[in-house]
Amino acid sequence: MPLISPARWREVSSRILALSDGQLRFVGLTSIGVGLLGLLLLR
Repeated sequence: MPLISPARWREVSSRILALSDGQLRFVGLTSIGVGLLGLLLLR
């Protein structure tokens, strides 16, 4: 993604860095859950 749109990547990175620890953990856990659900559905 940074190669395609570096400005957008920088904006997203700064927003992620601004999250609190709890919010960052929740986003990480949610993304893992969505990924696992996707794997189960494709299998």
